[in-house]
Amino acid sequence: MAKLFRAAIMGPPGSGKGTISKRIAQSFGLQYLSSGHYLRESIAANTEAGVLVKTYVERSMLVPDHVMTRLMLPRLEQLSGHSWLLDGFPRTLTQARALNSLCQLDLVISLNIPYETLRERLSDRWIHPASGRVYNMGFNPPRVQGKDDITGEPLIQHDDDKPEALMARLRHYKDVAKPVIDLYKSQGVLHSFSGTETDRIWPYINSLLSTKMHTQPSDAFQTQTP
Repeated sequence: MAKLFRAAIMGPPGSGKGTISKRIAQSFGLQYLSSGHYLRESIAANTEAGVLVKTYVERSMLVPDHVMTRLMLPRLEQLSGHSWLLDGFPRTLTQARALNSLCQLDLVISLNIPYETLRERLSDRWIHPASGRVYNMGFNPPRVQGKDDITGEPLIQHDDDKPEALMARLRHYKDVAKPVIDLYKSQGVLHSFSGTETDRIWPYINSLLSTKMHTQPSDAFQTQTP
């Protein structure tokens, strides 16, 4: 029986979470679970949770804890026999405690990226709203300027990514993330990585995961579904 491995990645907007998450998923065979993807999926499917989510998203408000846990925890229960990497959940201490009641994480990666780097990245960031695909005019531009590579639909730039809003977003992230980081630090599963370039941070994350996944002990909760 393969040992299961559950991890989460944290970082402010523009920290490269999505890029690193995809590399982890491809390199180590972890299922990549993006809360943003589940939010969009639930809205599109018009589920009960999706209707709730939509009311917050339409007003550019953060989805509250009770809605996020209602959306995410059933998905994770369905994946009880899988190894996975969470991106975007848990964001708050309440969400982290709810996740702890379901399973214990083996590893939490925290990305610490300087403000100036985040500002530069986000000022160049354009998004395809329907899918959440992200482009960067500096290092990952679309094939046709202003158009999504797959659908050809227009890309947008979030008002939140503009410099005047970014400082407030980062301040909010730090306030909310600190107790979550402290919790995982106290559990001995937190590993922080600092830098300005994803390609320079990646080898250290790759090395850590290579070590962790070859030495991970089997826990009582880590059982395969029939």
